[in-house]
Amino acid sequence: MNAYLMILLMSLITYLIRMVPFAFFQRKIKSRFLYSLFSYMPYAVLSSMVFPSVFFATGDVVSASIAAVICITLAFFNVPMMIVSVVGSLVVLLMEACF
Repeated sequence: MNAYLMILLMSLITYLIRMVPFAFFQRKIKSRFLYSLFSYMPYAVLSSMVFPSVFFATGDVVSASIAAVICITLAFFNVPMMIVSVVGSLVVLLMEACF
């Protein structure tokens, strides 16, 4: 497939994904259920895309799993995201170097 055609198709799909909600939901959403569903949707989609790749980003699933548990624990206690990222990277680095 031509690269320009692929770029055109990807940009069209991205545009449609962003435009369709505006076309269908022109009025303010009054349903609490729908409003809460749409407000939490970006977090759920991002989590479902990122979480599985956490375990395969390193050479060892065990070190990635230990780092993920530590990062989730730190995030639960509202530690800033930068610190959580650095600690997770250091845990993986230390686990890979030691074992």
